[in-house]
Amino acid sequence: MSPTVRIAVVVPHDMVLDHELWRWAPPDTSLLFNRTPYTDRAVTLEMAEEISETAVLEQAVRDLSAADPHAYVYACTSGSFVHGRHGERRLAAAMSRAGGAPAITTSGALLESLSTLGVSRVAVATPYDVALAARFGSFLAEAGVTVVSTGDLGLGHHIWEVPYETTLELVRAADDDAAEAVVVSCTNLATYDIIGRLEAELGKPVISANRATMEAALRMVGRTPPAAEDLLGHAS
Repeated sequence: MSPTVRIAVVVPHDMVLDHELWRWAPPDTSLLFNRTPYTDRAVTLEMAEEISETAVLEQAVRDLSAADPHAYVYACTSGSFVHGRHGERRLAAAMSRAGGAPAITTSGALLESLSTLGVSRVAVATPYDVALAARFGSFLAEAGVTVVSTGDLGLGHHIWEVPYETTLELVRAADDDAAEAVVVSCTNLATYDIIGRLEAELGKPVISANRATMEAALRMVGRTPPAAEDLLGHAS
């Protein structure tokens, strides 16, 4: 068996779905988690800006560096897209410098997934309010991705409590025939068990934040992400 690889994962203070990221990890991959400092804010533009501060992320990475990870991940969509492409690149570079290993953010991973698929027209489903969802759309547009349709839940708290049935309805409503794929934002929105079902139903890729994050991280450490057809076995 290959030696175990270590992926250091920084998540927002309110992240609850660590277990979902673990479900993407092969047996020879270990995930090491750390959180950004607590902030008493709803999930808004202001909160996203607060948890996107370079110094905050660098400290979280340094705290993880004692374990000598092979790669670092900032598993937060809003915190990595809120300042656009330049801000996303700045965060990834800061993490790599602080930790001495390759690094990626969730927003960067989403763009990587779309590029790998050759997709430039997407539908977007988010749990966010209008302002934060619009900022995500701007981030995608800046990267040359056209958003043809959207759907949002308008939530500011407890996104992890959204049931699968609500997320299924959200993605179906957000989709459009003109979209080549559906992007589902927020690492705190559970999607693992329904991606296969949605892809089979919609006939196109469904790229969730957690899926993109883990696929990119696994590629960085030379591990193979689960194939799309494997997820059909987890459909519910």
